[in-house]
Amino acid sequence: MRTSSITRNTEETKIKLTLNLDGKGESKIDTGCGFFDHMLTLFSKHSKIDLEVTCDGDVNVDYHHTVEDIGIVLGKAILAALGDKKGINRYADTILPMDESLILTAIDISGRSYLGFDVLFTSQKIGDFDTELVEEFFMALTRSAEITLHIKKLAGENAHHIAEGIFKSFARTLRAAAALDENFKDQLPSTKGVL
Repeated sequence: MRTSSITRNTEETKIKLTLNLDGKGESKIDTGCGFFDHMLTLFSKHSKIDLEVTCDGDVNVDYHHTVEDIGIVLGKAILAALGDKKGINRYADTILPMDESLILTAIDISGRSYLGFDVLFTSQKIGDFDTELVEEFFMALTRSAEITLHIKKLAGENAHHIAEGIFKSFARTLRAAAALDENFKDQLPSTKGVL
């Protein structure tokens, strides 16, 4: 099974995260931010990744450190669980509708970190959550997971729908890219011989 567990403690956050790439989409999330809990829960459900996250962060300041640091830890956990990456599909993309919003995501599990984030939110807040933190989360995740990720809003007005569409589309794209192809289970999907 492709699993990993990571604990990360700083002066700003204390995080414990466990995941199973080949799970059923079951989750236990407690980040101290209700909206972010919702996003990670639906990420787990749609990726079929079992995910447990607890974070004791400085949410009295704001949610920035919590969201960014969880992105770092989740990225590291994904990278660790992928192991040698033999047999993975490597590439995937999804166009996902969420009511009036339409989100495109594309992933290359490449060993190279890059985020293309072409999303304009119509509002600076969703409840008490700053919408700019969505990009911060994915920036941290792509760096530590060593993946190339493109996220593009094709349509959308409601900030909640846009954010939810992003997390769901990313979940489904990651699931497809990380899936194992039994026909190539002992091969790396690269002519370089390394990812």
